[in-house]
Amino acid sequence: MNDFRKKRGLRMLAENLQAGDRSLEDSLRVWKERLEKWNPRLFAFLDERPDRFARLRREAKELEARFPDPDSRPPLYGVPVGVKDIINVEGMATRAGSRFSEEIFAGPEASCVSALKKAGALILGKTVTTEFAYFAPGPTRNPYSLKHTPGGSSSGSAAAVAAGLCPLALGSQTIGSITRPAAFCGVVGFKPSFGRIATDGVLPLSPSLDHIGFFTPDVDSAEFAASVLCRRWSAGSDSAQSVIVVGAPGGAYLERASAEGLTYFLAACKNLEKAGFEIRSVSAMTDFEKIVENHLALMAAEMAEVHRTWFTRYRDLYRQKTAGMILKGRKVSPEQREEGLAGREKLRRHMMDLMVKHRVIAWLAPAATGPAPAGLGSTGDPIMNLPWTYAGLPVVSVPSGLAKNGLPLGLQLIG
Repeated sequence: MNDFRKKRGLRMLAENLQAGDRSLEDSLRVWKERLEKWNPRLFAFLDERPDRFARLRREAKELEARFPDPDSRPPLYGVPVGVKDIINVEGMATRAGSRFSEEIFAGPEASCVSALKKAGALILGKTVTTEFAYFAPGPTRNPYSLKHTPGGSSSGSAAAVAAGLCPLALGSQTIGSITRPAAFCGVVGFKPSFGRIATDGVLPLSPSLDHIGFFTPDVDSAEFAASVLCRRWSAGSDSAQSVIVVGAPGGAYLERASAEGLTYFLAACKNLEKAGFEIRSVSAMTDFEKIVENHLALMAAEMAEVHRTWFTRYRDLYRQKTAGMILKGRKVSPEQREEGLAGREKLRRHMMDLMVKHRVIAWLAPAATGPAPAGLGSTGDPIMNLPWTYAGLPVVSVPSGLAKNGLPLGLQLIG
């Protein structure tokens, strides 16, 4: 399956399309061939009726008519983008990986999608999500091995970018739904700070924890996409420090990685030190189990509230894992919910105070407990991602090597 992973960098593709080096019609022909060849095996994109590419050709012609002058073309001119199927796109159904009727989730287009369109992007289609962006998996396969999970809940978006079906795809993260599938599929995943990309037009899982982010083939592409999607984005500057100091959180958190995942992480730290970085071990999150408890209680309570009416009316349509979390959420007390809400700021301040105290510019951690698990019944364990999502801190997951079985491993850097 190695021949399909021809990842196309976002910036170069956009520049070529802007300059007219390739017509949008020719570009769509290439994407059509790739999608028709690989999507029937990967199940990354949902089917679209009556004809996905007839729609895209119409939209491409409209785009060309609006921007005949290459110098006036917007930054993502003609770039195909995937959109996770909890995010509303005008003219496309939202089903959220469920058995519900699409009319239930109809609503205005998400502003993050509108921003992409304003920047010239073409929406290639909706990507597969787990049911309601929780744990019940969809049919998507991992491009590195069809017998392994791509992770979730942004399964289709991660697999689509990994397989080169599109160079940019939107996802969401409430525990680890961008960072983990990015690691499992060997791509870059970026979860900005909480609220940096607006969540209007997105079916919520837990409004106090939901983040919108995206997947790209490489870091340069991620920075380029962030300049379009993130409010008040500015390019980073080189650190004034002669040695870049990065913190590795020790203690109960790091112990949740698998034996292989931890061994790989420690080896990666040594490699970074050889390259001139300083990796500083810092005792952090000594109350890690309480952090996990607070996050999950808050998520369950808010999920139960989001689904209160639907669950009463359509309970038989829910899959077991989703129904179980909603029932759990109904038992969360108001005091537990308030503790969960307060814990977000408490953890954020704790981690940022430690950064100042130990003079580290970022945290470094495994992006997942290990490589993607075999089978499609589970999307893997998001525990390595949970505290950073709970704190609302920005995270970028970068592919950094391969496990013994040849599947990708990743590292996450947290700001």
